[in-house]
Amino acid sequence: MPEQAQFELFAFWRSSAAFRVRVALNLKGLSAHEQNIDLDAGEQRSDAFLKVSPLGSIPALVQEGHEPLTQSLAILEFLDELQPSPPLLPNDLYGRARVRSIASMCAADTHPMVVPRVKKYLQTTGGFDDAAWRAWQIKWLGTGLAAIEARLAGSSETGVYCHGNQPTLADICLASIVAVTRVFKITVPDIPTIDRIMSVCDQHPAFMKADPKKQAGAPV
Repeated sequence: MPEQAQFELFAFWRSSAAFRVRVALNLKGLSAHEQNIDLDAGEQRSDAFLKVSPLGSIPALVQEGHEPLTQSLAILEFLDELQPSPPLLPNDLYGRARVRSIASMCAADTHPMVVPRVKKYLQTTGGFDDAAWRAWQIKWLGTGLAAIEARLAGSSETGVYCHGNQPTLADICLASIVAVTRVFKITVPDIPTIDRIMSVCDQHPAFMKADPKKQAGAPV
């Protein structure tokens, strides 16, 4: 790890979960040396990486002298506690629960449906060809974003961002799902609230710097 970096981040350019951690690091002004784990080449299943992340999942965040941290939501809350400013969660009890709920709709309900290990299983065991896999992606990304849109559009707590006027865990996780749709050129219609919030995130330096297309290993 370079001397100036505070962490080592095991990631892959298009990973939705790695995107979340990049945004949080950027927002917090923390540095990480990124080590590429090529999901397409199966590097996540290597013996060396399984010692870091036993599930073979990314991201993993490592600080010298401590065991690796895995699972993006846990890493985001760790970073928020490590560096409290700017906060990624609201001050009030119900606000924190709302933000965590929206974040979980993205990271726990929607994203797991389209990860590489699901694709591999469906194509090797479920008989999916490329067209069936794309239809699966469209179905579950669309279902998830439609539900989040309904949640955001129907709430007085929604502001410039998902909750109020500062980015939170919810915006980081929502942007990570939208990033996946962009990488795979999937358009989800009728989500005006999400589109408005993402237009703001797209102009925020922390989100811009984390853009999958700007990461090492991304197609030129």
